[in-house]
Amino acid sequence: MEITRQLARERIGSWARRTIDDPAGRLRHSAVAITVVRHGGEYGIWIARRPSSLRNHSNQFALPGGRLDPGETPTRAALRELHEEIGIELGEETVLGLLDDYETRSGYLMTPVVCWVDDDPPVHPSPAEVDKLFFVSFDELRRPAVFSRIPESPRTLVALNIAGARIHAPTAAVVYQFAEVVLAGRDTRVHDLEQPVFAWR
Repeated sequence: MEITRQLARERIGSWARRTIDDPAGRLRHSAVAITVVRHGGEYGIWIARRPSSLRNHSNQFALPGGRLDPGETPTRAALRELHEEIGIELGEETVLGLLDDYETRSGYLMTPVVCWVDDDPPVHPSPAEVDKLFFVSFDELRRPAVFSRIPESPRTLVALNIAGARIHAPTAAVVYQFAEVVLAGRDTRVHDLEQPVFAWR
Protein backbone atom coordinates (compact mmCIF):
# COMPACT_ATOMS: atom_id res chain seq x y z
CA MET A 1 0.00 0.00 0.00
CA GLU A 2 1.29 3.44 -0.90
CA ILE A 3 1.68 5.63 2.17
CA THR A 4 0.39 9.12 1.47
CA ARG A 5 0.39 12.16 3.70
CA GLN A 6 -3.36 11.79 4.26
CA LEU A 7 -3.09 8.12 5.20
CA ALA A 8 -0.24 8.89 7.58
CA ARG A 9 -2.30 11.64 9.22
CA GLU A 10 -5.26 9.27 9.62
CA ARG A 11 -3.14 6.54 11.16
CA ILE A 12 -1.52 8.86 13.68
CA GLY A 13 -4.86 10.46 14.49
CA SER A 14 -6.75 7.19 15.00
CA TRP A 15 -4.85 5.88 18.02
CA ALA A 16 -4.33 7.12 21.57
CA ARG A 17 -0.88 8.57 22.16
CA ARG A 18 0.90 7.45 25.34
CA THR A 19 2.14 10.37 27.42
CA ILE A 20 4.48 10.46 30.41
CA ASP A 21 3.57 12.62 33.40
CA ASP A 22 6.49 14.35 35.06
CA PRO A 23 4.98 16.46 37.87
CA ALA A 24 8.23 16.54 39.85
CA GLY A 25 10.20 17.78 36.87
CA ARG A 26 12.81 15.01 37.19
CA LEU A 27 13.13 14.64 33.41
CA ARG A 28 14.53 17.04 30.82
CA HIS A 29 11.74 17.57 28.31
CA SER A 30 12.79 17.34 24.68
CA ALA A 31 11.34 16.81 21.22
CA VAL A 32 12.59 15.20 18.01
CA ALA A 33 11.43 15.65 14.44
CA ILE A 34 10.61 12.65 12.26
CA THR A 35 10.56 14.49 8.96
CA VAL A 36 9.17 12.78 5.87
CA VAL A 37 10.43 14.19 2.57
CA ARG A 38 10.44 12.98 -1.04
CA HIS A 39 14.13 12.62 -1.85
CA GLY A 40 15.53 11.03 -4.99
CA GLY A 41 12.05 9.99 -6.07
CA GLU A 42 11.12 8.13 -2.90
CA TYR A 43 9.79 8.97 0.54
CA GLY A 44 11.86 8.66 3.69
CA ILE A 45 13.20 10.48 6.73
CA TRP A 46 16.44 12.17 7.79
CA ILE A 47 18.65 10.71 10.54
CA ALA A 48 21.88 12.31 11.76
CA ARG A 49 25.05 10.94 13.28
CA ARG A 50 26.32 13.20 16.05
CA PRO A 51 29.90 14.50 15.89
CA SER A 52 32.59 13.09 18.17
CA SER A 53 33.13 16.55 19.68
CA LEU A 54 29.84 16.49 21.60
CA ARG A 55 30.06 16.03 25.36
CA ASN A 56 26.96 13.83 25.49
CA HIS A 57 25.86 11.16 23.00
CA SER A 58 28.81 11.71 20.66
CA ASN A 59 28.89 9.53 17.50
CA GLN A 60 25.37 8.28 18.19
CA PHE A 61 22.56 8.33 15.63
CA ALA A 62 19.74 10.75 16.36
CA LEU A 63 16.75 12.51 14.92
CA PRO A 64 16.93 16.30 14.78
CA GLY A 65 15.84 17.53 18.19
CA GLY A 66 16.71 18.83 21.60
CA ARG A 67 15.45 20.31 24.85
CA LEU A 68 12.35 22.46 25.03
CA ASP A 69 12.92 26.14 25.72
CA PRO A 70 10.81 27.65 28.55
CA GLY A 71 7.18 27.86 27.45
CA GLU A 72 7.85 25.95 24.23
CA THR A 73 5.63 23.12 22.99
CA PRO A 74 7.14 19.88 21.66
CA THR A 75 5.95 20.77 18.16
CA ARG A 76 7.62 24.15 18.16
CA ALA A 77 10.78 22.76 19.70
CA ALA A 78 11.02 19.99 17.09
CA LEU A 79 10.55 22.44 14.21
CA ARG A 80 13.11 24.84 15.70
CA GLU A 81 15.67 22.08 16.18
CA LEU A 82 15.00 20.76 12.67
CA HIS A 83 15.91 24.17 11.28
CA GLU A 84 18.89 24.71 13.57
CA GLU A 85 20.41 21.26 13.03
CA ILE A 86 19.82 20.43 9.37
CA GLY A 87 18.52 23.67 7.88
CA ILE A 88 14.95 22.61 7.01
CA GLU A 89 12.41 25.27 7.95
CA LEU A 90 8.83 24.00 8.19
CA GLY A 91 5.60 25.43 9.55
CA GLU A 92 3.17 23.78 11.95
CA GLU A 93 0.87 22.94 9.02
CA THR A 94 3.35 20.19 8.07
CA VAL A 95 2.95 18.42 11.44
CA LEU A 96 0.77 15.28 11.29
CA GLY A 97 0.84 14.51 15.00
CA LEU A 98 2.88 13.12 17.87
CA LEU A 99 4.03 9.61 18.68
CA ASP A 100 4.41 8.18 22.20
CA ASP A 101 6.59 9.90 24.76
CA TYR A 102 9.76 7.92 25.43
CA GLU A 103 11.79 8.18 28.64
CA THR A 104 15.50 7.78 28.01
CA ARG A 105 18.01 6.25 30.40
CA SER A 106 19.94 9.53 30.37
CA GLY A 107 17.00 11.42 31.89
CA TYR A 108 15.09 12.87 28.95
CA LEU A 109 11.38 12.80 28.22
CA MET A 110 11.40 12.67 24.44
CA THR A 111 8.34 13.56 22.35
CA PRO A 112 8.49 12.56 18.66
CA VAL A 113 6.84 15.02 16.24
CA VAL A 114 5.96 13.68 12.78
CA CYS A 115 6.23 16.16 9.91
CA TRP A 116 5.52 15.52 6.23
CA VAL A 117 6.31 17.48 3.06
CA ASP A 118 5.76 16.19 -0.49
CA ASP A 119 8.95 17.93 -1.48
CA ASP A 120 12.72 17.73 -1.10
CA PRO A 121 13.76 20.82 0.87
CA PRO A 122 17.51 21.44 0.79
CA VAL A 123 19.49 20.50 3.89
CA HIS A 124 22.30 22.47 5.50
CA PRO A 125 23.58 20.41 8.45
CA SER A 126 25.15 22.29 11.33
CA PRO A 127 28.72 21.01 11.85
CA ALA A 128 28.33 21.53 15.59
CA GLU A 129 25.35 19.13 15.70
CA VAL A 130 25.74 16.79 12.74
CA ASP A 131 28.71 14.74 11.57
CA LYS A 132 26.79 13.10 8.74
CA LEU A 133 23.18 13.11 7.54
CA PHE A 134 21.45 9.99 6.23
CA PHE A 135 18.27 9.69 4.15
CA VAL A 136 16.43 6.51 5.15
CA SER A 137 13.73 5.44 2.70
CA PHE A 138 10.38 3.91 3.66
CA ASP A 139 11.56 0.59 2.17
CA GLU A 140 14.59 0.65 4.47
CA LEU A 141 12.39 1.53 7.45
CA ARG A 142 10.26 -1.55 6.75
CA ARG A 143 13.18 -3.87 7.55
CA PRO A 144 12.47 -6.04 10.61
CA ALA A 145 13.69 -4.68 13.91
CA VAL A 146 16.34 -6.61 15.82
CA PHE A 147 15.42 -7.62 19.37
CA SER A 148 17.86 -8.95 21.95
CA ARG A 149 18.54 -9.10 25.70
CA ILE A 150 21.32 -7.75 27.89
CA PRO A 151 22.25 -8.88 31.43
CA GLU A 152 21.90 -5.35 32.81
CA SER A 153 18.13 -5.12 32.19
CA PRO A 154 15.01 -7.33 32.05
CA ARG A 155 13.69 -5.23 29.16
CA THR A 156 14.07 -6.12 25.48
CA LEU A 157 16.72 -4.24 23.54
CA VAL A 158 15.67 -2.86 20.13
CA ALA A 159 17.90 -1.98 17.18
CA LEU A 160 17.41 -1.16 13.50
CA ASN A 161 19.74 -2.00 10.62
CA ILE A 162 19.40 1.24 8.68
CA ALA A 163 21.64 4.04 7.39
CA GLY A 164 24.44 1.52 6.90
CA ALA A 165 24.69 0.88 10.63
CA ARG A 166 22.95 -0.72 13.60
CA ILE A 167 20.99 2.04 15.32
CA HIS A 168 19.84 1.60 18.92
CA ALA A 169 17.20 3.14 21.17
CA PRO A 170 16.14 5.77 21.94
CA THR A 171 16.33 6.69 18.23
CA ALA A 172 15.61 3.10 17.17
CA ALA A 173 12.56 2.89 19.44
CA VAL A 174 11.03 6.09 18.06
CA VAL A 175 11.77 5.25 14.41
CA TYR A 176 10.48 1.70 14.92
CA GLN A 177 7.19 3.06 16.25
CA PHE A 178 6.93 5.40 13.26
CA ALA A 179 7.40 2.44 10.91
CA GLU A 180 4.85 0.36 12.80
CA VAL A 181 2.15 3.02 13.22
CA VAL A 182 2.52 5.02 10.01
CA LEU A 183 3.91 2.58 7.48
CA ALA A 184 2.33 -0.68 8.71
CA GLY A 185 -0.80 0.63 10.42
CA ARG A 186 -0.09 -1.28 13.64
CA ASP A 187 -0.71 0.06 17.15
CA THR A 188 2.74 -0.69 18.55
CA ARG A 189 4.07 0.67 21.84
CA VAL A 190 7.77 1.12 22.53
CA HIS A 191 8.05 2.56 26.06
CA ASP A 192 9.31 -0.76 27.43
CA LEU A 193 12.03 -1.22 24.80
CA GLU A 194 15.52 -0.89 26.20
CA GLN A 195 18.60 1.13 25.24
CA PRO A 196 22.16 -0.28 25.18
CA VAL A 197 24.27 0.44 28.25
CA PHE A 198 26.47 2.95 26.40
CA ALA A 199 23.38 5.17 25.92
CA TRP A 200 22.49 5.20 29.64
CA ARG A 201 24.80 8.14 30.36
